[in-house]
Amino acid sequence: AAHALLDAWAHDLAQPHSRPDAVLIGCFGDPGLMALRESSPVPITGLAEASFIEAARHGRFAIVTGGERWGPMLQRLAQALGHAHGLAGIHTVAPTGAQLAADPIAARALLAQACRDVVRQMGVQAVILGGAGPAGIAAAVQPQVSVPVIDSVVAGATWALRAHPVRSERKVAGFDVAWVGVSQEMATLG
Repeated sequence: AAHALLDAWAHDLAQPHSRPDAVLIGCFGDPGLMALRESSPVPITGLAEASFIEAARHGRFAIVTGGERWGPMLQRLAQALGHAHGLAGIHTVAPTGAQLAADPIAARALLAQACRDVVRQMGVQAVILGGAGPAGIAAAVQPQVSVPVIDSVVAGATWALRAHPVRSERKVAGFDVAWVGVSQEMATLG
């Protein structure tokens, strides 16, 4: 996913008049975040990092997301982004994001219970409902949860729409090392 993200970025930059003000990685795992930041003259974040920032404003937080395999990766990402101290824990539910999106009624009930459980068990001040699959469900479960429930897609979109003050040191897109075996657009950036 990280390589595909970099290819998409390079391809977009190769198009005439394509100069975004910011980039939001639309995946809760933020694949390629660090490499994209290294090559970009504009601010970059992903759904997870934007959610971590928003949730940390409330205090310690937990993540609830679909797909049991996401837990360890999200723990490493929080560590890499400097949010491990604020992350109390990660609760994954068995259905994947796609499965949650396919049955929103069942997803709301399952995710509301998971959010209540992490608040009770971990004593957190906010819960991130992570992933594109459950986008929009946070608003539906919020009345059933005693702390703010952060929708990762809303957090990411809010970040991207702000006039974000963080700017890169880099003035033009590109990498400081030559890459081989990559798409023509990425090679052009190098």
